[in-house]
Amino acid sequence: MSARVTAGDRLRRILAVLPWVAERPGVTVGEVTERFGIDRDDLLADLNVVFMVGVYPYTPDALVDVSIDEEDQIEVRLGEAFRRPLALTPAQNLALLAAGSALLTTPGTDPDGPLARGLAKLARTVGADPGRSLSVDLGDAAAGGQRELLASALEADHQVRLRYYTLGRDRAEERVVDPWLVRNRDGHWYLSAYCHSADAPRTFRLDRILDAEVLETDRRHRPPAESDLALRPDEAAPLVELRVAEGYRWVAETYPVESVVDEADGSQRITLAVSGEAWLSRLLLRLGPDVEVLAAPPELIDAGVRAATAVLQRYGVMDPGS
Repeated sequence: MSARVTAGDRLRRILAVLPWVAERPGVTVGEVTERFGIDRDDLLADLNVVFMVGVYPYTPDALVDVSIDEEDQIEVRLGEAFRRPLALTPAQNLALLAAGSALLTTPGTDPDGPLARGLAKLARTVGADPGRSLSVDLGDAAAGGQRELLASALEADHQVRLRYYTLGRDRAEERVVDPWLVRNRDGHWYLSAYCHSADAPRTFRLDRILDAEVLETDRRHRPPAESDLALRPDEAAPLVELRVAEGYRWVAETYPVESVVDEADGSQRITLAVSGEAWLSRLLLRLGPDVEVLAAPPELIDAGVRAATAVLQRYGVMDPGS
């Protein structure tokens, strides 16, 4: 069975495979799977996705064409639209350079292939030295030291002792965890781990880790598949169920959610973890009459009403005593 990967992992794999195959007409399926360390089914599924990639008006000449003959030889033909140079702003050039440089780290990517050569040209365009590495800061500079410590713990397969500030309880607590995964989401770094204090998986924001120490004891709990690691905005965050009107699908696409149910009228029932009443209130005020709180802890069920009342009182629309 193929290993489960995230959509981001799959996209990076496709972007690494496609230029390599396009430059080698007649390369076989077996050669590609060996080069990139993937199995046949995953490769064929990726190539089927590529069939749907193109530009307006999405006619055959504007799409990527992929064919596999009886001898398992692959040929990729890029339309003329993919050969025309793009008119990009300096900021877009730099963003493209950063993303492309990250792709070069994908296993199997040719360090001297078309992607590398294109990035070298792009680097000269933005005034960067193509012979030097590009450092990309994903934010949360204060969490940098914690990332390094956690990386060493993961490499050693050891537990970590944390002193962690829990926003909802407004206090710091000591915990021993088995670290699983460190990742960035919306500019913040998170640690997914098994927490021995809670005796359950938890997610911790790195900028709320006040102190950390790698222990000599080995991890006792193995991580699940990466796609099963739910990213929640704060450890032990309460769950809230909302119904959002049609046209507000961005809520489920923007925030880490536990579940999403599409309703017949176009609305969605979304269950998500919230870091506290202040965060939930901001979201409810932003959505206004197009959101309904279906279920929440007692202290949060009326968060939207309280927030709206406070705003009206602040601007003198409502008497504070009413």
